[in-house]
Amino acid sequence: MIVRRFLVLGLMGASLAACQTAQMPPQSVASADPYAGWYVGAVEDKPFNIPIVDRRKMEPQYARQVVEYKGMEKPGSIVVDIDDKHLYLVQPDQKAIRYGVGVGKQGFSWKGVASVGRKGVWPAWSPTKTMVRIKPDLPSYREAGLDNPLGARALYLYQNGGDTLFRIHGTNEPWSIGEQVSSGCVRMLNEDVADLYDRVPVGTTVYVKRNGRHRV
Repeated sequence: MIVRRFLVLGLMGASLAACQTAQMPPQSVASADPYAGWYVGAVEDKPFNIPIVDRRKMEPQYARQVVEYKGMEKPGSIVVDIDDKHLYLVQPDQKAIRYGVGVGKQGFSWKGVASVGRKGVWPAWSPTKTMVRIKPDLPSYREAGLDNPLGARALYLYQNGGDTLFRIHGTNEPWSIGEQVSSGCVRMLNEDVADLYDRVPVGTTVYVKRNGRHRV
């Protein structure tokens, strides 16, 4: 029932996603219910359970896994590789936990060094001025929920004490992982962003890069 509720709400909210795209699921899974087959259960969470994606629907390289890491960033740092569509949480001994992500559309991706200024569990969402300018009919506010564009968790990226308006957050569009689809934010599967959220504190350094893991 939890999964089905998510699917129904997702149909209402997919077109409203922050860092959004109008992209639909791959044709191979499109049907009368375009969300059919993407979910295999749910993990208990509050105030909503987190729907779990059937990883067989995704490319294997975007599955969460521990990998070798040769970058110079300190353990505990987050590194987002825009070109590879991966996020790395650097670990000791030249290892990293790697997650698949969706990134900004051409011309929308942000890169630089930031920090996690705050964290949110099932956060509410409001569009930025840029989003409203591009799509004036966007709602001004979206409460937390299974159809919320920020998903189950959000990490808010700050520079020099100010909000950049870019986030690392969950998504209700799992087929967008590994794609350039957003308005600049980094989107993750809800179960992955919940895992990352529990591993990193406020103040964590975040590097968003292009062309590999060794330079910003």
